[in-house]
Amino acid sequence: MSVSLEEYFRTTFEEKLLVKMPEKEDDHLTPATRLLEKRREMSEVEVALSAQKEEFQMKMESLQQRNEELERKEFQLKESLQKFDKFLKENDSKRARAVKKAHDEANLRKAKEKEISRLDEDIEELNGKKTRLMNRLDKHRIYHRYLERTLENAEEFQEIREIIARYETLVATHSDLVDKSNQTQDAVDQEKSQLLKFTEEKNNEILHFNNQLAMLQTKLDKAQSEAVKW
Repeated sequence: MSVSLEEYFRTTFEEKLLVKMPEKEDDHLTPATRLLEKRREMSEVEVALSAQKEEFQMKMESLQQRNEELERKEFQLKESLQKFDKFLKENDSKRARAVKKAHDEANLRKAKEKEISRLDEDIEELNGKKTRLMNRLDKHRIYHRYLERTLENAEEFQEIREIIARYETLVATHSDLVDKSNQTQDAVDQEKSQLLKFTEEKNNEILHFNNQLAMLQTKLDKAQSEAVKW
């Protein structure tokens, strides 16, 4: 700033403050008069220079204020840029979280839809079973009415469950008898098989003995015939 200040004063002094001297001084001016004139001119120069200095100082102060204002605005701009950059980063982070959340929610929705579909199938299957059970129940109502009529006519039973218990006992007894009958039949079949085998073996032995007897008879007949010839 010292160079600029010196240049400024030099230019101002040359262009505005220097008082042009007359081309030809009056011969009638005394040295004292000329000295006073020079002093007046110097005073005017000093006043003008002081005014220029004050103007320059005001301009410098205005420039300083402008520089400070620019620096403040630059600081505010940097701060705003930093905040905006932070906002963008936070916004990107929020957007990434939102995208992930949306993706997770979509996957969860698909899983829920799949679960709902499976539950619908289970409900449909259960409804089918319920319908079949209701049909069976309707078919078995006739047996229930029959048991009620049997209970009314039978003095030995007090409740339907007693009839069912007797029925289960009879079924178990019948099953035991069938098992025993099957076992007896198996034993009979085994005895028959053994008897048949024994009969076949003895028949074969008899046939063998008959063959031997026939052979012996043939030999005897032949020996008797030869004896007669002698």
